[in-house]
Amino acid sequence: MARRLAERSAMERHRLRRTVGIWAAAVAAVAGAAWVAFFSPLFGLDPAQVEITGQGSTVDVARVEQAVAAEAGVPLTRLDTVTLREELLAVDGVKDVSLARGWPDGLVVRLTAREPVAAVPDGERFALVDDEGVRVGTVDAAPEGMPVLDVPLGEAAAPALGSALHVLAGLPADLHAEVRAVGADTQDDVRTALRSGVEVRWGDDSRMPLKVRVVQSLLAAAPDARILDVSSPELPVTR
Repeated sequence: MARRLAERSAMERHRLRRTVGIWAAAVAAVAGAAWVAFFSPLFGLDPAQVEITGQGSTVDVARVEQAVAAEAGVPLTRLDTVTLREELLAVDGVKDVSLARGWPDGLVVRLTAREPVAAVPDGERFALVDDEGVRVGTVDAAPEGMPVLDVPLGEAAAPALGSALHVLAGLPADLHAEVRAVGADTQDDVRTALRSGVEVRWGDDSRMPLKVRVVQSLLAAAPDARILDVSSPELPVTR
């Protein structure tokens, strides 16, 4: 009996040591995997493996590269993409950003650039603004083919500027290409001057699809008219 008890005790100690060994090996494996994933240079961000797209013509790409390069060596598993995105949104010309990890050590940076759609007189120079009225640059002369916006810059004129830009954005490509200048004393008094010498009075920026159709019809039906008033599109006026 004593011998059996001793044998059973030995077997139980053996099973215990085996169980402890298995658990220790598992913990070590998990710890090793965690170290590789979160601290090893194996997954460290390599600036040479960063892909930047969508920079357009206004984004300061050097600042984007600088912000990303500051994270060099940080494992992708620990890369704070939220903070990095906020930094990139603060770069001039950037409208939006999306980030995607490119395993094992890369990053894809997809930018949406702010592109100028109009030039606004600013003293002796011209401010370039995007479709949201955000200033994206300053030039000595309005770029060829870009509409000039006769709307003051500043907070007080923001509603008129926004309405004028919305009218401009609502034009089809062929009509947009004919616009030489856009004016707006208020948000309800938007006017466009076409290269042909015709002035279109849109009123506010509502019901643009209907107003565009009316303007296209009037341009075809009244080629000698110099003023097309579609502020009330159901009752347009030509002069």
